[in-house]
Amino acid sequence: MAATTHTVTNQPPPLVGHDVYSGDRALTEAVERHLGDLAPGLLGEVQEELADLGRAAGSEEAQEWAAQADGNPPRLRTHDRYGNRIDEVEFHPAWHRLLGHAVGAGLTDAWGRPAGHLRRAAGFFVWSQVEAGHGCPVSMTHAAVPTLRADPELAAVWEPLLTSHVYDRGLEPAARKAGVLFGMAMTEKQGGSDVRANTTVARPLGGAGSSGGAGGSGGAYELTGHKWFCSAPMSDAFLVLARVEGGGAEEPTCFLVPRVLEDGTRNAFALQRLKDKLGNRSNASAEVEFDGTWALRVGEEGRGLRTVMGMVAATRVDCVIGSAALMRQALTQALHHAEHRSAFGALLVDQPLMRNVLADLAVESEAATTLALRLAAAYDAGTDEEQAFLRLAVPVAKYWVTKRCTPMVAEALECLGGNGYVEESGMPRLLRESPLNSIWEGSGNVQALDVLRALRREPRALNAFLQEIGRARGADHRLDAAIKDLLTELADLSGIEARARRVAERMALLLQASLLVRWAPPEVADAFCAARLGGDRGAAFGTLPHTLDLAALVERARIAG
Repeated sequence: MAATTHTVTNQPPPLVGHDVYSGDRALTEAVERHLGDLAPGLLGEVQEELADLGRAAGSEEAQEWAAQADGNPPRLRTHDRYGNRIDEVEFHPAWHRLLGHAVGAGLTDAWGRPAGHLRRAAGFFVWSQVEAGHGCPVSMTHAAVPTLRADPELAAVWEPLLTSHVYDRGLEPAARKAGVLFGMAMTEKQGGSDVRANTTVARPLGGAGSSGGAGGSGGAYELTGHKWFCSAPMSDAFLVLARVEGGGAEEPTCFLVPRVLEDGTRNAFALQRLKDKLGNRSNASAEVEFDGTWALRVGEEGRGLRTVMGMVAATRVDCVIGSAALMRQALTQALHHAEHRSAFGALLVDQPLMRNVLADLAVESEAATTLALRLAAAYDAGTDEEQAFLRLAVPVAKYWVTKRCTPMVAEALECLGGNGYVEESGMPRLLRESPLNSIWEGSGNVQALDVLRALRREPRALNAFLQEIGRARGADHRLDAAIKDLLTELADLSGIEARARRVAERMALLLQASLLVRWAPPEVADAFCAARLGGDRGAAFGTLPHTLDLAALVERARIAG
């Protein structure tokens, strides 16, 4: 007779075999809405493409890859057995499977396809819910395109490889590869976000040196210096900031550093150590030393910050998408647990207080998802008005959505009780990952100060932003009042730096509210405006007004189908 103590009851089944894309109402509605404006004829094709990716993301196999990649961090090999310097990083096979699937799904291909940014953003949102670490090289490869376009000759060589759907993992000259990945190495130990404090030096080589198989018209240089954070060091090439020797410019210059030169020799690229990070453990982040490292200039000398801003803006959007994806995955896990776990005579999902928590998390997740897809659609539209809108909307969204990610994931973890604190649940991995996007590509203060910079210098950006939120005027009195308060806040810019976070937060909430009022079901918009603008909530999640239709909010957030 089997021991009754070994009988498992009241535990949720594994969350596998579902479609991460098709089951997400907020995401599918956003794709349909924006495709209707951008490329309505592509709707069926894009939906099929994303549903295929969604089923892969919800499979048991992909979830096993994620656990293996996170549980087996990359290892640095500086030398081979004979003592030769090789500077390589070894990854678990699961890392390559995740990365290969991402590249094969077109997650580095946005710049040349119709509605490319929207379909790529939705795919990145879906696949990031499997495992976030491998998204780093995916994001940088995607984002390198606008920077390389500063030099048409470089772009002609590299862009077809960057946007390829082939994952070609070996370290070979670019000319021999079917696809490449890009990394970047901007910050240094003495400067951090203040890249003007960089000390890496670039010495012009004149006519010396080969082309490195890299193309370009900017000329060859030799780099000497040390980078504190080099993401994805096994990538094929890197964008780097350095000061040109004798140049005298206050601003550094942007360079392309290939990992392997045209003749097959390794470029001087000494990996000093890998960072032991809180999260993002499947991905390698290295300290790298340049000593006679061959590089090509990208863009004008002394204008490196301007040259890389296209890449920075694109990766900041990916920070928003990535955080929104983490929030959605955390919500999905919390809902799944609550739908199958009973306590005190009822399912958790049917208990009023837990329903309030889940409803609050659902509103936060939908607001983040809707904003992320709106940014991607603005990239695709490409009009002057949309570009002006992005100038403010990107740092505003990057500031707020990435900030909201960590408390939301922590609250979702708590929905699982002690089970959520156990590694096997997958929730600790989400929690460790959740602060990263707020730090990467400029932390909260950097984003808030960038918002101020745009407010002071670019009136077209503020006009476009106000036009966007104004499209919902008259639909909700709380939104109307909050818009009026923001205008009062912006009327006096004296001493505004100390208020920069407050301003960025208000702008983000207004933008999210405007989008939800226009596009989300009334119960979602009502809950958001009541709690985020009307002030009818406490400081923690789960304190929505009890008069709201909480059951409808939870039902909408459940996996559809």
